[in-house]
Amino acid sequence: MDKAHEVTKVSFSGNKMHLLTDGREYDIDFSRHSQRLANASLTQRQHFVISPSGYGIHWPEIDEDLSIDGLIGVTHKSPFAKSAK
Repeated sequence: MDKAHEVTKVSFSGNKMHLLTDGREYDIDFSRHSQRLANASLTQRQHFVISPSGYGIHWPEIDEDLSIDGLIGVTHKSPFAKSAK
């Protein structure tokens, strides 16, 4: 299985998620991505599971899933999109 991302660290400080993925560091205002995460306690935020594929992060206590692409602002072209000629 190909890995979408290599997530090596996730931590929290205030309203920021510190993410180390693919060798790059990101500071993300998680309240812009998830109201559930914004309303969660620090203990709930710290209880997460990174998907084996590296595609996303799951917080079981608050039933939240976020994609790494969405968090770091990566977009992919759909294989179904028609290219303009």
